[in-house]
Amino acid sequence: MRLAGGVAVVTGAGSGIGRALAMRIARERAAGIVVADLDGGSARAVAASIGPTALAVQCDVTSEEDLRALLARAETELGPVDAFFANAGVAIGADEQTPEAVWDRAFAVNVRSHVTAARLLIPRWLDRGRGCFVVTASAAGLLTQIGIAPYAVTKHAAVAFAEWLSVTYGDRGIQVACLCPMGVDTPMLRGDSGGDVMDHAAAESVRRAGEVLTPEEVADAAIAGIEGGSFLILPHAEVIEFFRRKASDYDRWLAGMRRLRTAVEPPEPRR
Repeated sequence: MRLAGGVAVVTGAGSGIGRALAMRIARERAAGIVVADLDGGSARAVAASIGPTALAVQCDVTSEEDLRALLARAETELGPVDAFFANAGVAIGADEQTPEAVWDRAFAVNVRSHVTAARLLIPRWLDRGRGCFVVTASAAGLLTQIGIAPYAVTKHAAVAFAEWLSVTYGDRGIQVACLCPMGVDTPMLRGDSGGDVMDHAAAESVRRAGEVLTPEEVADAAIAGIEGGSFLILPHAEVIEFFRRKASDYDRWLAGMRRLRTAVEPPEPRR
């Protein structure tokens, strides 16, 4: 799908990959871009840097009411939405002892918000005969993530939902893509966002796995993949080889991941 002349929505667009996606879509000469973020000030700043084709919307993606209002405003001010980038995400929690409220938030942002957006958009796109739904998952959704169980689990679920959408609607004019980068130079990885950040072991495992890309490099890969009709978009080319190793010998792959976990986790304090 080409984005030129269309209307796109990007959630979590106030910073990081979302901001880079919004800026990159603008370069594709989209007719309109909805810059959506929980932080309204960040959304407005990004929209202002894009110009008159951008519309800033403060939006909590876990709220169906907010998503309905976002789509209504987009259609009123810009036109029907052609592409939706479900990019907002959180990296929170730790292990199986993580409180239920944290697990709930991880599922709400990383998975259920995608389901809600698709529920609202798919009927409209089926009527029009076209649409594009892009999920920002993670290589963690294909492999795993050391140190953050809620992130690993919900990103797997995000990939699974994107797969299901593609199988179900891919031959009815609806394109689905799943963006799965590894390390990206964002506030979440650097730990300077003032909000959700990866813990030391998680961040270190990401850095050891491969090159840390800029958000702009990830956005370039995303647009190229969408225009090429790809479902799985891997800005880090080595992820497909990791995925193959996992599938070909699961036990060996798990043993290797245990060794990596041991290498990146801080030692237990002496008692």
